[in-house]
Amino acid sequence: MLKVHFFTFNPFQENTYVVFDEDTKEAAIIDPGCYDSEEEEALLAFVKKEKLQVKHLINTHCHIDHVLGNDFVSRTYGLGLQAHAKDEPVLKAVITYAPNYGFHRYKEVEIAQYLEEGDEVKIGNHLLEVRFTPGHAPGHIVLYHEEGSFVIGGDVLFDGSIGRTDLPGGNHGQLIRSIKDKMLSLPDDTIVYAGHMGPTSIGKERRTNPFLR
Repeated sequence: MLKVHFFTFNPFQENTYVVFDEDTKEAAIIDPGCYDSEEEEALLAFVKKEKLQVKHLINTHCHIDHVLGNDFVSRTYGLGLQAHAKDEPVLKAVITYAPNYGFHRYKEVEIAQYLEEGDEVKIGNHLLEVRFTPGHAPGHIVLYHEEGSFVIGGDVLFDGSIGRTDLPGGNHGQLIRSIKDKMLSLPDDTIVYAGHMGPTSIGKERRTNPFLR
């Protein structure tokens, strides 16, 4: 089965995910937000402890807090970055404003492979389905694993909240449509592993999220 482990990194308290097949030990690192050496070592130690073979580096979207560790993961495991083409301008902008947030060591990694609606990411014996969910960012995607009843949701849907839409490329109406069409169409027991805060479920958000009423 696919297992999910997450770290909360950087001053933005961003969740970095390691999704791995416990049988084959193949893994994907999604939204690496590690920036300082302590955070990098924590990620390395987990991969080593679990004896994982990291096969994918993926960004659900390319805001600064989700891409700070791209260069580290890319260099460490020899991987190209996978993300949606519409978030390429978002990614390219990071290097211009990263110093304003104190991230002077940030290094850009260009997108090597574009992920689109309906694509599948293979991790060992399992597949993650790519769903295009713009609104928080123009090229936002989520990664759904039907068998495991979970979705790596980035900054689309949170426990009792939704992603902000006041950043460049954000669109509130588009985000609500993405949530209703691509997230709330999932079964109620689907666990949502979000980009910030703890996990929630589709059923809980359908019933109680004030932004979806």
